[in-house]
Amino acid sequence: MTLQLTSSAFRADAPIPVRHTCNGPDLSPPLSWSGVPAAAKSLAFICEDPDAPVGTFYHWGLYDLPTTLASLGEGASIPTGAKAARNDFGSAGYRGPCPPKGHGIHHYHFRLFALSVPHLTVLASAGCKELFAALRPHVLASAELVGTFRR
Repeated sequence: MTLQLTSSAFRADAPIPVRHTCNGPDLSPPLSWSGVPAAAKSLAFICEDPDAPVGTFYHWGLYDLPTTLASLGEGASIPTGAKAARNDFGSAGYRGPCPPKGHGIHHYHFRLFALSVPHLTVLASAGCKELFAALRPHVLASAELVGTFRR
């Protein structure tokens, strides 16, 4: 079975609802996944905007998620035992789409990774970019859900 990532809030390549952006309450969207490989020892999650004027902008990073977890609800807190990387806003946790006004449509890549290690060695102050570099050698499978937003 292939790793799959979905949201009940938006379809692939469709607009992300305002409630999950800086124009609304900025709640993380509900996410569900299936097909985690049996060999996986942990999961990691990154949300990024490659269309940002400054280059890829990271909105969310979670790691050391248990493989028994199959979803995150809307506005989810960090699950027990998991850790959050610093986003490019400078905080740990979700910060939703907030592109510059008039900058056109941005694509937000929600990416789930099944990893071969139970814990990643990442500094507590690490950002999502460092998280991505640390997880890459351990990826067994990945899934992506892309949503769009424009201001």
